[in-house]
Amino acid sequence: MRITFLGGAGTVTGSKYLLEDGWGKALVDCGLYQGFKQLRLRNWSPLPADPKSIGAVILTHAHLDHSGYLPVLARNGFQGKIYSTAATRDLCEILLTDAGALQERDAEFANKKGFSKHAPALPLYTQAEAEACLPLFHTVDYGTSYKLPGGLAVKFFPAGHILGSAFAEVTTQGRRILFSGDIGRPNDPIVRERAPIRSADYLLVESTYGDRRHREADPEDDLERIIRETVAKGGAIVIPSFAVGRAQTVLYHLHRLRKAGRLPDIPVFLDSPMAVKATAILHNHRGENKLSAEECRDVCGIAKYVSSPDDSKAIDKRKGPQIIISASGMATGGRVLHHLKAFAPDPRNTILFAGFQAGGTRGAAMMAGAESVKIHGEYVPVKARIEMLDQLSAHADWAEILEWLKGFERPPKHTFITHGEPAASDALRHRIEEKFGWKCTVPDYRDTAELR
Repeated sequence: MRITFLGGAGTVTGSKYLLEDGWGKALVDCGLYQGFKQLRLRNWSPLPADPKSIGAVILTHAHLDHSGYLPVLARNGFQGKIYSTAATRDLCEILLTDAGALQERDAEFANKKGFSKHAPALPLYTQAEAEACLPLFHTVDYGTSYKLPGGLAVKFFPAGHILGSAFAEVTTQGRRILFSGDIGRPNDPIVRERAPIRSADYLLVESTYGDRRHREADPEDDLERIIRETVAKGGAIVIPSFAVGRAQTVLYHLHRLRKAGRLPDIPVFLDSPMAVKATAILHNHRGENKLSAEECRDVCGIAKYVSSPDDSKAIDKRKGPQIIISASGMATGGRVLHHLKAFAPDPRNTILFAGFQAGGTRGAAMMAGAESVKIHGEYVPVKARIEMLDQLSAHADWAEILEWLKGFERPPKHTFITHGEPAASDALRHRIEEKFGWKCTVPDYRDTAELR
């Protein structure tokens, strides 16, 4: 069997791993590239494998860096099935269709304002193309070994990252390859615990935080402090947030602060149609989260949901303190860009990031101290206070990854370090080799390895 790394190699985005053997071809994850332009251009280039030749896609979870290329794959001829958990399928229906609609709106806006270098600007895919790939989904329960055409089998285990996230164990001819997807953190307040894994012949492990530890400070203490300090200046707090996972975690902590009387009496807006729909899915998959029905209702009720573009624009015209949670989490697109244009130039305000910022994104630039960022063809000054709550990350840090790896009763024949920027991946490689003595490789884009 051969594996080719078509994404998630040298970067945290674009996860795609092509498996090939006598039974044919299968793709594990099918993500979009984000961040640096040279990475984003890969979304527009032909996939190195003909989509018509791929018999199946196995999806670890719904985030767009793992699922967002599916509409393009289907449009270009993929006719197999997409295997995922039920919650992943439900979240993909929201994420993919909204991503298509957003790309259409962004292209229309760019053409109207004339700031695109392309004439005309086009979406990578449309809402209709996203909807067209949804019938290809086939859901599989956790812990069930499901046989795919050609003798391949897949089994999902809870990964503790977001609703529906999974470690994917792929078996063929007696060989087991484990794909970690994104590894969740222990003791997540919402998502069920990640499963221990005892063995695998080959392992692909993510390394987003392979060179970093999360701070142990209580995120609610930091959140309360940042909010109170901003409110004291009369400012607003803008929280760029991933629509699935992070937005719900932020709502959870805001709910706990308000319940404890620790949150100032200011409005909270959830301005992301995608996040609003994803938040509702908490109710539909309560078996996969730790919240009771009452807690789900209270968490979902902490914010005022913003639906129409006009209501979104009205937020930017409001005077006085407010909290705005809006996608995207790395400020690469979506409604949060309009809020950044409105609030980033004012030093009374705070831009509060709540997760990893990939290189080449506006979020990474602001965290690095950029004095301005380019939005919709013009440079917007960044004078607002920039903060980060890395405790809210849904990715395990290097110590939490090693703790999970301790559960292996025997070492994999080979471990591939993926889904990380170069320094993070190499740091995790070094730690695994030093602690466990495992044979590790950090693959490059389009590298191929034989799994014998």
